[in-house]
Amino acid sequence: MAKKLKSAEDFMHHLYVHMNDVENFVIYSGLTLREFMASVEPVKNVLLLRHAYDNGSFNMHTQFDFVTNEDMRDFLKRESDLKQDICWVDFAAEKNVNTLTPLEQAELLYLSHKREPLASPFFSKLQNRYAYYSSVADKMTKVYYRFIGDSEILISNLFNQMIREKEGGGSFWRRKNKNNSPTIDPSTLRLYRPFAKEGALLSLYKLDKPNAHYAIEVRVLSDYDYPDEVWDDLDEILKQGYDELIQIS
Repeated sequence: MAKKLKSAEDFMHHLYVHMNDVENFVIYSGLTLREFMASVEPVKNVLLLRHAYDNGSFNMHTQFDFVTNEDMRDFLKRESDLKQDICWVDFAAEKNVNTLTPLEQAELLYLSHKREPLASPFFSKLQNRYAYYSSVADKMTKVYYRFIGDSEILISNLFNQMIREKEGGGSFWRRKNKNNSPTIDPSTLRLYRPFAKEGALLSLYKLDKPNAHYAIEVRVLSDYDYPDEVWDDLDEILKQGYDELIQIS
């Protein structure tokens, strides 16, 4: 009997990833802001460059709104309901924001408008690790990383937490709790970076066999220029078979 092909619903999660390690950014589709925040190194504060959040603090020097770590949960909860484009950079302390020159503020505005930096997305005064832009219409998130390896850390944390939840191990906000669930290491994902650099779909699912573990099907999607098209063609893409299989135990 021929093996039944899995449909999109048979997977736990699909994540599109397209890495540019020259300019240090990654484009994702299938990643929410809440998932991002729960899967990277803790973010202290975010300077909001484009947003619809009306409960933030206000910086008089730049006239940008910002969110402190103490208000982050409220921000993430409300932002998920707003369904608007958002752009931000993280920063260490408000006193650093108060030293930004007019040119640096203009560069931040350019970043929020063009989705790319005029010079660099990283500002020594802000000490930012990320520059984040998410578009609702395009179903994509673009993240500039100071350290590009943070992308593999994000994906491993994201998938490991989904596995823990499947195994009954808690929510994203308790992701640091350890149990005996299968896990994937960032170093393993780094081996598949050549696929991510072409554009790839990572599809996580639970293996259907005794002592079941998990696996990620990797499909190279180099013909897709726009992430939203991936979701339109998802069922057809899955029928094509995968290029690599990452087993998680």
